[in-house]
Amino acid sequence: MTFDDNAIDWLASLLAEAADTEIMPRFRRLGDGDIRQKTSAADLVTEADVNAERLITARLRQHYPGAMVVGEEACSDDPALLDGLGEADLAFVIDPVDGTFNFASGVPLFGVMLGVVVKGETVAGIIHDPVGKDWLIGAKGAGSHIRHAHGSLEKVRVAASAPISQMTGAVSWQYMAEPDRTRLACNQTKTLSQFNYRCAAHEYRLLASGHGHFVVYNKLMPWDHLAGVLIHAEAGGHAARFDGTAYLPSHVGGGLLVAPDRESWQELRRELWAG
Repeated sequence: MTFDDNAIDWLASLLAEAADTEIMPRFRRLGDGDIRQKTSAADLVTEADVNAERLITARLRQHYPGAMVVGEEACSDDPALLDGLGEADLAFVIDPVDGTFNFASGVPLFGVMLGVVVKGETVAGIIHDPVGKDWLIGAKGAGSHIRHAHGSLEKVRVAASAPISQMTGAVSWQYMAEPDRTRLACNQTKTLSQFNYRCAAHEYRLLASGHGHFVVYNKLMPWDHLAGVLIHAEAGGHAARFDGTAYLPSHVGGGLLVAPDRESWQELRRELWAG
């Protein structure tokens, strides 16, 4: 199935609706019973996550009957919902609140992410910023743009290549096993500076718009990366798993290195894992 501008517009509006009705009214207003731990004190779910995902899922099923809908919170309860994502004729992958730790802490760095997958290929990605009220949108073969709240479109482009000493980036070494954990944490000092937003939505936005160079992720869940990787690629960037193979919707392991281009990717892969 091919997605046209009208489909992208509808999906973008859907994410904004969820943000306006289920997420922002709860921001900095969560009660003690509105936040729960999933796997750790750093892995949280709130009533905003749950209710936003329910709204988006219900609308998608009404609009696209028969499509596969994969939401982070639903999969947390039933991991088997991921089965078949790589083969589905049409699938939507939802992260209702990416950056839940920030949201629950009252920090305004979170986003709503949606990836569209057709027969194993990501064809569109949308990242909505509920605070800034804009969207970062990418479509296969059509480039990536920021759609501002006032309606204008701004084309985005990844940063130009640079020596590793002049790169800025993020390394999620906390999800690595030793010895890579220590190796990557130490080798990141070869770069100019680091950022860590605890929010893939904003980290992908930073890279796709040319304000940062790279990210290294070890934890690969589709709702965290499908939209961002597609948007980054359409902005001219290069991403691959640690072994150099392409990242696909069916992958939940193998790590991910995102860089401005293939040559930068190769330099980062060599230097960050050195030693």
